[in-house]
Amino acid sequence: MNPDQTGFAEFYQTSRDSCLRAVAASTGDPDTAEELVAEAFARAWAAWRTVRRHPAPQAWVVRTALNAKVSSWRRRRREDPLPAGDVEACWPAGAAAAGEPVDQAIMAVLRRLPARQREVIALRVFLDLDTAQTARALGIAPGTVTAHLARAVATLRAELSPVNRQEMAQ
Repeated sequence: MNPDQTGFAEFYQTSRDSCLRAVAASTGDPDTAEELVAEAFARAWAAWRTVRRHPAPQAWVVRTALNAKVSSWRRRRREDPLPAGDVEACWPAGAAAAGEPVDQAIMAVLRRLPARQREVIALRVFLDLDTAQTARALGIAPGTVTAHLARAVATLRAELSPVNRQEMAQ
């Protein structure tokens, strides 16, 4: 293997799971997330000389995966009607992101967040990017990242508080 291939192989092995979790949390569909992340890593390989110099290569992969989802949706939106029913149909209750155990109450609340809030949570929490990196990856202002994160965290706190969990269990 040449140095480029070795560097990409190491990047892939150390980053794949966290990128997959971030995309799965953002999309709400673990199967689609697998496909999107595979596509994003294929694109990263094709542009590895550029991607390896990116300030946050993992964010590049996640953003590329999310962009691929949007592009796919735009191509199909006139062909496929949106599925009837709620978001639970898109992510079965027993499915775990990236094959790891996930608190289903947290995933249920994450699925109900608006898309941009899920994206911010995915990058800030799952990839541990700072506000500036998240803003660059999503193409939004840092203040917007902070606002979306604050709203998402407030929703998570409100819906996952012990009082609400007891009410949901009854």
